[in-house]
Amino acid sequence: MKRVTCYIRPHRLEQVKSAIAAIGVTGLTVSDIRGRGNSPEASEWMGTDGPVVTLPIRAKIEVAVPDDLVEQVIEQIIENARTGESGDGKIFVEPLLDAMRVRTGERGDLAI
Repeated sequence: MKRVTCYIRPHRLEQVKSAIAAIGVTGLTVSDIRGRGNSPEASEWMGTDGPVVTLPIRAKIEVAVPDDLVEQVIEQIIENARTGESGDGKIFVEPLLDAMRVRTGERGDLAI
């Protein structure tokens, strides 16, 4: 099992959610966040206090998937989130040691 976490532009969220659901992944968590990566973002001057770094709004999607679906999920995120402009986002993949469904006690892939 892996956890795929991606940070994308908010206006691409519906496309990415639909694409992930189309390959059979239904459970996901979405958060509205602010942040920036290493792309050059404009800083704004606020009086005499110096520059203020802007933190654009992004959507964060987290999804736990079986190992055999990881590459498909990544492909769908890239295909549906990419605009070709700086700031399209990032994808991170982490191993998950275990998952448990509280209601039934199922573990592992059955729990996701």
